[in-house]
Amino acid sequence: MRNGLGWRQTLINPVLDKEFRLRMRTARSSLSLLFYLLAIGLLAMGFIYLNTGGIRGGAASFRPQESRELFYFLSIAQLVLVAFMTPGLTAGVISGEREKQTLNILLTTQQSSTTIILSKLVSSLSFMLLVIIATLPVYSIVFLFGGISPKQLSLVFLFYIFAMFVLGAFGVLFSTIFKRTMISVVVTYGFTLAVFAGTGLLYIFLQGVLRQYNQGVNPPSYSWVGYVLGLNPVAALLSIFEPSLNREAFGNRMTPSGTPTPPPIELWQEFVLVYAVLAVGALLLSIRYIRPRLKKRG
Repeated sequence: MRNGLGWRQTLINPVLDKEFRLRMRTARSSLSLLFYLLAIGLLAMGFIYLNTGGIRGGAASFRPQESRELFYFLSIAQLVLVAFMTPGLTAGVISGEREKQTLNILLTTQQSSTTIILSKLVSSLSFMLLVIIATLPVYSIVFLFGGISPKQLSLVFLFYIFAMFVLGAFGVLFSTIFKRTMISVVVTYGFTLAVFAGTGLLYIFLQGVLRQYNQGVNPPSYSWVGYVLGLNPVAALLSIFEPSLNREAFGNRMTPSGTPTPPPIELWQEFVLVYAVLAVGALLLSIRYIRPRLKKRG
């Protein structure tokens, strides 16, 4: 019993324990999980209905290729839902303590700044992880029709966890920097919108402008624009299953023998490398600025 308590005290500190209890034992968490599963389930059923001739009254059939399209549809839809929920769970973890005037009390405990920040982040992402795992029965529909392997499903869920970590890290950062939760939430959702929509629109804009400017140039000199698309999470997710997307993003060059030139980097690899560095930097800044700094006297 003593050893068990020792492991528990080592792995779960008081801050993390309190956050787990407050986040997992509320009716709001159960309702959020329920509505999330309903949304994913309705999207899956609607896609199957539209692709089995139900709306046209045709014969019911669902081929493996359509099952693969359903998998893509669910993956992108869930990634968008993750991007919608994660900022709301993390953007107020520090500013909320400050507004309730409990942050100073928390800072006077024996818990370090690193422990406080990581505990807030882990507790927030643990609920999102529970939500993601709860959608596995919905994904099992895909396996009934074939076209998707368990390895591909595992890669998608790992990508979700990484995306949650990135968005959660910046949510904690903005919650630490800004004193008001409302401002922190708005800035976090603005950052999320820039990552999801801004990078895609910037890629399309730059590709169109440079294509007109370099018209007739062979090979195209705008292949560097593919690095912009690598910052988009949706494109990075799709590039895991569609390698041709990586070549198309970087201009789809051909060797003298007529074979496609491999891209300089896979889109998902660039996404992981860049945002891993940014997320770690965001956490380090959060740890640095969570405690008030004494001004130096001149």
